Amino acid sequence: QVQLVESGGGLVQPGGSLRLSCAASGSMFRINSMGWYRQAPGKERELVATITPTGSTNYADSVKGRFTISRDNAKNTAYLQMNSLKPEDTAIYYCKAEARHLIRGSLYDYWGQGTQVTVSS
Repeated sequence: QVQLVESGGGLVQPGGSLRLSCAASGSMFRINSMGWYRQAPGKERELVATITPTGSTNYADSVKGRFTISRDNAKNTAYLQMNSLKPEDTAIYYCKAEARHLIRGSLYDYWGQGTQVTVSS
């Protein structure tokens, strides 16, 4: 199993910044791509940003230029720096990691528990 521990959510005013962290652990797995998704009340979960082990990134159009995803491979930790936050960014943010079992070779997706981000004045 892979455990994902998220942190960094909270309440921020419009225009403010937050930084989310997601630490992955699992001794029999190699972490591949990591990503952040979000789900607002009454809406489906949507992709925010993803990053590969080599640092290639992908962003939702709604966050391009405002959010930056990064990772520390040595720590199996992904970060999401969120700047110029808007009320419409309010959601529960979930971390996702794709992990390969070192013996079986199978790929698995794991999700964090989610962290609330609220943008409001």
